[in-house]
Amino acid sequence: MDNAQLWQRYQDWLYYNQELEFFLDVSRMSFDDAFVAAMQPKFDKAFKDIEALEGGKIANPDEGRMVGHYWLRDPNLAPTTELKTDILETQYQIIDFKQKVHSGVIAPPSGGKFTEILSIGIGGSALGPQFVAQALAPENPPLKIHFIDNTDPAGIDTVLNEIGDRLPYTLVSVISKSGGTPETRNGMLEVKKVYEDNGLNFSAHAFAITGKSSKLEAIAEREGWLAIFPMRDWVGGRTSELSAVGLAAAALQGIHIRSMLNGARMMDALTRTPRIKENPAALMALAWYAAGGGKGDKDMVILPYKDSLLLFSRYLQQLIMESLGKEKDLDGNKVNQGIAVYGNKGSTDQHAYVQQLREGANNFFLTFVEVLQDRKGETVEIEPEVSSGDYLLGFLLGTREALSENERDSITITIPEVNEYTVGALIALYERAVSIYASLVNINAYHQPGVEAGKKAAAAVLNLQTQIVRELKTVKEPISIRDLSMRARAGDRVEIVYKILRHLAANERNVVLKGNLGKPSELEVYWRE
Repeated sequence: MDNAQLWQRYQDWLYYNQELEFFLDVSRMSFDDAFVAAMQPKFDKAFKDIEALEGGKIANPDEGRMVGHYWLRDPNLAPTTELKTDILETQYQIIDFKQKVHSGVIAPPSGGKFTEILSIGIGGSALGPQFVAQALAPENPPLKIHFIDNTDPAGIDTVLNEIGDRLPYTLVSVISKSGGTPETRNGMLEVKKVYEDNGLNFSAHAFAITGKSSKLEAIAEREGWLAIFPMRDWVGGRTSELSAVGLAAAALQGIHIRSMLNGARMMDALTRTPRIKENPAALMALAWYAAGGGKGDKDMVILPYKDSLLLFSRYLQQLIMESLGKEKDLDGNKVNQGIAVYGNKGSTDQHAYVQQLREGANNFFLTFVEVLQDRKGETVEIEPEVSSGDYLLGFLLGTREALSENERDSITITIPEVNEYTVGALIALYERAVSIYASLVNINAYHQPGVEAGKKAAAAVLNLQTQIVRELKTVKEPISIRDLSMRARAGDRVEIVYKILRHLAANERNVVLKGNLGKPSELEVYWRE
């Protein structure tokens, strides 16, 4: 297309909402009117599917659960009075807790006020709060947040060392729906030991966000933790940022959670429109489908041009890939659906991979996120009539043009500034786009059998480790790894046995390996008391 045609296509496909000051441009995506017309029946079904979900339809048949994250920002949509009341009461409890912590009514036993939050969670219980903290936390928050989001001992030590002598003034948030998530449980136990080693009462510093009647709720009640906020079974981890999971941490940091909820509610309303060109989430789903042929044949690159949105791509990785990465469709056919998501920030990281995006394999489509406001306060001119923000826009528009010239597809999202209202809207936009796209490709976006399979496999490895150690303790002389595997009834898992033993030996856990580690079949192992 020449520039006149591109300009006309831009006007034809530009979406704008005046109240949100939100723009969505899909004009540089490769689809035509015939494609849109052919997709209309799929979208008609998708709009009905979304309506049914919001009405309380069971969306996760594996666990018999509804999906209701959109009720969190508009409780009037909840299908029962009980659900509406529960949502509102939880929000009031969070705000009340925040006010008491900020005022010092809830305070450390040693006196003073809490100044830090240590959030322990994984997956959606960490990615959403991390994204929002990076995007929205004030420069000098009433409480500074830290995260333990893995079971890496060195990583845990790094976070605790960062907190250092502020440990007595640190609130600990433990987030797990079931209360049995191994990574979260491990982090909690490690942190609890550090508190005890320092003569501090962990319970007087901790609050829980968990499911009703979970293992974690039982612990928090038995030990008298400061508070327990509910994590309902109709909210999945990857859509939990606007539940207690994200709202408690945000409120404690001084982020205005009502504005986040209002922005999400506004976007939800816009994305209920059953007309593709008037619905920004539908336009995004249309673009995703066109890019990958409805099969995820192209990756999604997220490139926000604002430092505060650095973690947006990480947050979207889980939301999109866990929701859409499915082996089978709703009819039981093997389809191996999904869209791979990666990205970072512009313009810093475009230096890392734009060369390949423009001239390498055309196996992606890119989403630019543009923020109109450069900074709070006065513009600084670094050249006559030119600011650093002008350069940032130049890099965005220039990269968009360079990619388009080489037939690389892109979407551009534009927001007026990064604030609670716009971040809430972005969260809701992508949640809805995922739901619509899932319907278009006939998959269930709200279960995750692959994740559960991984958890079961990990548990099997830990059970095997217990068997191996038990057998090794009974052996009087060094033994080969194969023979030990046979004794532990794991003769078909010798490779796993070797790797378990190697890890135990490297950490001086009483396991000794004799021989060349690069020749596992020649190694002997014994237990050293």
